[in-house]
Amino acid sequence: MLQITRGVHTGRELMAQRCSKLVDSVIRVDHAGELGANQIYRGQMAILGHTKAGKTIQHMWEQEKAHKEEFDRLINKYRVRPTALLPFWNVAGFALGAGTALLGEKAAMACTVAVESVIVEHYNDQLRKLMDDPTFTDKELLDKIQRFRDEEQEHHDTGLEHGAEQAPFYRALTDVIKFGCRTAIKIAEKV
Repeated sequence: MLQITRGVHTGRELMAQRCSKLVDSVIRVDHAGELGANQIYRGQMAILGHTKAGKTIQHMWEQEKAHKEEFDRLINKYRVRPTALLPFWNVAGFALGAGTALLGEKAAMACTVAVESVIVEHYNDQLRKLMDDPTFTDKELLDKIQRFRDEEQEHHDTGLEHGAEQAPFYRALTDVIKFGCRTAIKIAEKV
């Protein structure tokens, strides 16, 4: 029997208020991904902030900051446990951003293209799963994921427009980054 006394909730009631496993996984992995994206752009700005690419990178970073802020809010709203790997995401994201930026502007843009192509694909998969779930009713969350997906696609396209494909070893570089991103997504969904 559940008892509620002046705003005090029992453990069972709090569990009943938690979100579905699907929403829990979506928010956990997207929060981790947006943290990682912020760190990638932070790393790129540390190296390329003073170059002609700096303004473009800063614009994409500002959008990523807004994405992360929203997922910070959603983590609390839905009472989702963040991934245990947040410290790793901080370091790995910055290292990836700074490392590719050290290879030059085109390599930094190749990193953006690789990461964002995986993220757009990932957001599309999430949208399909959420729309196919008859118990899912949060149109606001759906709208946010769609908007963020569209902005990630814009970042991908910006990277291509700024010469990503001219980066040294473009195919190998982007394949390695894509593999890393896909692996990180699978881990963050669970851990």
